[in-house]
Amino acid sequence: MPALDKPLEQLVKYTTSTPRPKDFDTFWQQGLQELDALDANVSFSQADFQVPYANCRSMHFTGTGGARVHARIATPSTLSGPAGPALLFFHGYSGAAPSWVEMLPYVAAGFTVAGLDCRGQGGLSEDAISTKGNTLHGHIIKGLDDAPEKLYYRNVFLDTALLARIIMAMDHVDADRVGAYGGSQGGALALACGALETRVKRVYSQYPFLSDYKRVWDMDLDKDAYAGLRDYFRRFDPLHKREDAIFEKLGYIDVSHLSTMIQGEVLMAITLMDNICPPSTQFAAYNAISTPKSHLIYPDFGHENLPGANEEAFQFMLGL
Repeated sequence: MPALDKPLEQLVKYTTSTPRPKDFDTFWQQGLQELDALDANVSFSQADFQVPYANCRSMHFTGTGGARVHARIATPSTLSGPAGPALLFFHGYSGAAPSWVEMLPYVAAGFTVAGLDCRGQGGLSEDAISTKGNTLHGHIIKGLDDAPEKLYYRNVFLDTALLARIIMAMDHVDADRVGAYGGSQGGALALACGALETRVKRVYSQYPFLSDYKRVWDMDLDKDAYAGLRDYFRRFDPLHKREDAIFEKLGYIDVSHLSTMIQGEVLMAITLMDNICPPSTQFAAYNAISTPKSHLIYPDFGHENLPGANEEAFQFMLGL
């Protein structure tokens, strides 16, 4: 097999290259306190799509910065008996919440399913926080020239935690049986959700994005989804005088640091030929997790469809 990254025996021990800000814990504690003070103002409307065994609705809630955030909610049409499990779906970069049809297998298994639209991407959520600086080639750098609280992904990560709180508070949901699921950006958001809402019991993360930015840079893979990093340095710090400070600031929104906070069980699908989210960055997040965990290693696959992964994730979540 051609080598893209470190040998596997090194990957399984690798820890992140991205510096962790000294006030990292305080930063996220303050973010969660901001959620505590929010009036989420949750509202629902019926979706055009309906099937006999599911109730499909659109939900809006108010997140940080006053943004109205959208999610798709599908619940079993019959909600008799004890409260059941729930699954939080997070989508890939530039996309939107999964289709109703993608959510229905879990509904048929008795889950309430919520699919988040990330702010300012392919769905219906607002991106309401204004920031200094540019956003060309990606959201990673949005807010990088402003206060850390204005970093785009800081607020998206908090949206995942707020969504979890809203779903866990529903009468028909057992708050002790909630999972988070996603791939690429969604894989990062699933990890962030499990970190910031520690009641999440199971996390499935597939080749997570937003992990170990410095390693991406060192591998010269700051392109495609990470192109914003290269463009930022070329335009605003061409001599790299602020390189250390920039990567430390990005450390606030790095899931290789957030993953240390996860309390639930984790299943991760890792791709060893991935030149979008390099294997070492995936292992940086995985190796930071201290709770029960397991991985599916795909030696010959990159950032693509993974045969059998959806089925493995389904079986994993059925254990909730």
